[in-house]
Amino acid sequence: MKIAVVGVGAIGSVYAALFAEAGHDVWAIDQWTEHVDAINRDGLTLTGFTGDRTVPMNASTEAADAGECDMYVIATKAAGAGAAGSAIEPFVRPNTDVVTIQNGLGAAERITEHLPSSAVVVGVAQGFGAEIVKPGHSHQHNMQMLRLGELDGGDTARLRALAQVWAGAGFPVQTFDDIDQLIWEKFICNVAVGGPSVVSGLAIGALLASDEWRPVALGCATEAYDVARALGVNLSFDDPEAYVDEFVARLPNAKPSMLQDYENGRRSELDAINGQVPVQAARVGVATPYNDTICEQVRTLEEQL
Repeated sequence: MKIAVVGVGAIGSVYAALFAEAGHDVWAIDQWTEHVDAINRDGLTLTGFTGDRTVPMNASTEAADAGECDMYVIATKAAGAGAAGSAIEPFVRPNTDVVTIQNGLGAAERITEHLPSSAVVVGVAQGFGAEIVKPGHSHQHNMQMLRLGELDGGDTARLRALAQVWAGAGFPVQTFDDIDQLIWEKFICNVAVGGPSVVSGLAIGALLASDEWRPVALGCATEAYDVARALGVNLSFDDPEAYVDEFVARLPNAKPSMLQDYENGRRSELDAINGQVPVQAARVGVATPYNDTICEQVRTLEEQL
């Protein structure tokens, strides 16, 4: 297949490298010029959890250079998903697959301002951890499960075929016909470790082990869980604290992407993660004091960047 990965940060580099290693024609699309130049010059290096390799591929800052592809993987931050959808819009045909994989809520809605919902498959990368070492090099910490679901819902032949493509490149894959369950189960974990990691400066294992920060992280997660239940989301668990602990145990040394962004002088995805909890809670009358406080603290820190 011809595949374009749009947004080749730490995790996007995992997608691009494994697809290229599996023999697909991969284009890496990213706005970071030094990263693109390094990939074009030396190939994309991925080290860590799934082994070490450097794979050649085309890279560009413009999606138009890739042109029409069989599959586009949108792996930008949630705030950049709409722009990514707009960039690939001229090249998406009725048989084109668009898989969007972000943390938080709202990315799919931004994409469908430009693309039909029938083209979009939502992915949730559960237990994936990676960080950029230098331009052209991502180091992978973990890779638990990629969950895929049609944005319009349902168990389709297209969805099953896509899962086989991802599995063939070495990704552990599950398909879901309930898109809300798919998104919210990851979202609750993101909320637990996202904003609290920025304020505390702690990786997720240390965060949940801290007497000071464990109640905050679990308080944020429980509020998100309560909102999901009030919205009628069909979750697969009834103990959010145990669910978060199980998630953290699989990658205790990982730094959440929000903390990585903050440490690198970038604004985090607060509005798509902890910031979404009070937004969604307002629809159902659930109080969110933990997330309200964390959002205020993160915004204060980011004003100083």
